[in-house]
Amino acid sequence: MGKPLTKSQIAEHMAEKTGLTKKAAVQALDDLAALAYKEAKNMFVIPGLGKLVLVNRKARIGRNPQTGVAIKIPAKRVVKFRVAKAAKDAILGKKK
Repeated sequence: MGKPLTKSQIAEHMAEKTGLTKKAAVQALDDLAALAYKEAKNMFVIPGLGKLVLVNRKARIGRNPQTGVAIKIPAKRVVKFRVAKAAKDAILGKKK
């Protein structure tokens, strides 16, 4: 596996593709991230990529892997990213 792209590399690529300056591309990425954080509670969709959703997890019983003792895991809210079908098909290839 190769190394993941850095924010700077993504901004540079976006600047080349759109004709923006690198600084403007970085600002656009920052604005997109800020909007995603703000709207995640209402579900934030990036078409063709996926969506951020808030999910309520129920309380459950887990086990300490070292001792095997049962422990109570409390209920909590978590943020999940659900990958769009178009992204899955583009990355993994279509199912037959």
